[in-house]
Amino acid sequence: MTSSAFAAIHRDLIITLAARYRLPAVYYRRLFVTSGGLISYGPDFIDQFQRAASYVDRILKGEKPADLPVQVPTKYELVVNLKTAKSLGLTFPQSILARADEVIE
Repeated sequence: MTSSAFAAIHRDLIITLAARYRLPAVYYRRLFVTSGGLISYGPDFIDQFQRAASYVDRILKGEKPADLPVQVPTKYELVVNLKTAKSLGLTFPQSILARADEVIE
């Protein structure tokens, strides 16, 4: 799945169509999996927002935004929906489930 605004707006339709056509899909946000998607792997947005706060602090203390390095995500999260996997006839190895940040049953 792409990380576009279109995908976020039409999240429910995308998940419904993937289920109807029995397509295992990997999404970029946890929100898709909690809405019924199969699996997501992407940046931890809460961590990014917390790190952005330190940039705001630095700018308010006088640093020039142009002098600050570009930040990239450093923390990623893996979320698995076992109910959706079961409906698709899929199973995940225990090693994947052990590494997941969240497993929805």
